[in-house]
Amino acid sequence: MTNINILKNKISQITKYSKILKRYQKFSEKEIEKDEDIRGMVERYLYLLCQSVIDLAGAFIAYNHFRQPISPRESFDILCEEKIITHSMQESLRNLVGFRNILAHEYADIKYDIVYDVLKKRIMEVKKFADKINKRI
Repeated sequence: MTNINILKNKISQITKYSKILKRYQKFSEKEIEKDEDIRGMVERYLYLLCQSVIDLAGAFIAYNHFRQPISPRESFDILCEEKIITHSMQESLRNLVGFRNILAHEYADIKYDIVYDVLKKRIMEVKKFADKINKRI
C-alpha cells in the first residue's frame, strides 16, 4: 500500500530533477550531443525524471485503489480514465515511457533532436502532472 509520503517524495524528486535540467536548457542541441559531460548529465537526469513520473503514476494509482496497470504506459491510460489527466497529457506521458526505455536500453540509438525536445518542451508538462497529483493528495 502506498502512503502519502511516497507520493510527496516522488513529487519532490520531479521538482528537483526539473530544476537541474533547466540549467541545461541554455545549451544548444549540438552542444549537448557533442560534449560527453553535458550529454551524460542531461541523459541521466532526463532518465531520472521520466522514472520518477512513472513511479508517481503507479504510486497514485495504488494510493487511490484504481485498477492496476499491466505496463507503465497503461498507468497513464488509467489516470486519464479516472479523469486525473487529459488525453493530451496522457499521450505525452505515455511517450515519456518510451523515451525512458530508449535512455535506459538503447543509448547508441539516441536521437538528440528528441532529447533536446524533451529537455526544452516536456519538462513543463511533467511539472503540470506533478502539480495535478499534488492537488489530489
